[in-house]
Amino acid sequence: MPTQEIISLELEKRDVLGKSVKHLRRKGIIPAVIHDHGKESNVVMGSYVDVLKVYRHAGKHHPVEISVGKDKYTALIKFVEFDPKHNTLKHVVFNAVDANQTVEAEIPVHLSEDIPATKAGLMVIHQIDHVIVEAVPSKLIDELIIDCSSLIEIGDKVTVADLVVPEGVVIVTEPEHTIAVVEETKAQLSEEAEEETVAEDAADEVKTEEPAK
Repeated sequence: MPTQEIISLELEKRDVLGKSVKHLRRKGIIPAVIHDHGKESNVVMGSYVDVLKVYRHAGKHHPVEISVGKDKYTALIKFVEFDPKHNTLKHVVFNAVDANQTVEAEIPVHLSEDIPATKAGLMVIHQIDHVIVEAVPSKLIDELIIDCSSLIEIGDKVTVADLVVPEGVVIVTEPEHTIAVVEETKAQLSEEAEEETVAEDAADEVKTEEPAK
């Protein structure tokens, strides 16, 4: 198994609280908090560019090595807040983790590229894009790719139970949850509906032409 990539982030202690943090954002600084095993939370801040880059890279599944002055933390991103109007990052919550303790994390799930159903012109609906797993931080993985070679006909599906995970990783999400399912395309459904309408109209015409008894 390849060595886990190290993602680092430098933050600073923050004195600005409450509504005053909007002034930080205008300066390109993001407010953040580090929760540390029941201890008093650490109120911090960092460069917007650096924090956004780390979020895009680490997501909510990859440990981040955080430096706040002389203090060091290994943490997972627990929550992010975005401005819905401008789609900009507003706030980040980190959870410090113990290297020897199992943690829960959201792992992205991607479909394999070779899907027979799509080659046959059918539609594959991706219903969930991540699962919750449990592992020690060093065992956390960046993604899971599910084999979709069994998706051939309408109604075929793959579930969480079909995922294969490395040793040391346990999936917490319920195994019966559907990850992807094969359905008809809108065009196929419209064509079937049109054929049914034509058949019904033809049947009505036959009934109308039948002589009265």
